[in-house]
Amino acid sequence: MTDHDQVNPLLLGPVYTGGVQLGAYALERLGEREREQVLRGCSTNVDNLAAGRWETLLSSAFVVEEPMPLPYALLLLAVLGYAEYAYGAWWTAGVFLLGHAGATLLGYGTLRARRPGPGTRRAVDVGTSYGFNAVLGALTSALPRGAARHTARAGLLALGLRPVLRRERTFTDAGHLVALGIGVGLSLAADYLSRPNHPKIG
Repeated sequence: MTDHDQVNPLLLGPVYTGGVQLGAYALERLGEREREQVLRGCSTNVDNLAAGRWETLLSSAFVVEEPMPLPYALLLLAVLGYAEYAYGAWWTAGVFLLGHAGATLLGYGTLRARRPGPGTRRAVDVGTSYGFNAVLGALTSALPRGAARHTARAGLLALGLRPVLRRERTFTDAGHLVALGIGVGLSLAADYLSRPNHPKIG
């Protein structure tokens, strides 16, 4: 943990969660047309990314279609808060953004290859869930080594896989699974690098 993280402990989670929630309430006060324009302008849909609007990879993580339900908001706050406590703000932000951007780009590439219809190409695709899933998966490294850690990883991936197997699945279901996989992959990499006898590079 850096000196900066020690000076500002547990700041990232409340600021991010509170900011997203306040932004959602502000969006509700706009007219329907203006609200739709904001959401589509921040969305990582196929049309925006194909047009080179790569800034949506960041903006989409700070916007939700409607205020988050209290249980989810508290869970998001708890996961980000614990990650920041255990590993620091920079680690938490990095994992969150990597999971968010990685899952989004993989979904974008898959959708472009399948040439979706106009409704999917212009779909609203914003929210916190990809980053949340990535941080949750990566946090399995904080569990005791052995059965607890392996069980948690397998359980999370199984929960992420279940919606993908449904007939009425959406591309965001696959994105959640990918984000979880990114987080779990980072956790496995951290385990490997922390082994005292792992091969040294260089």
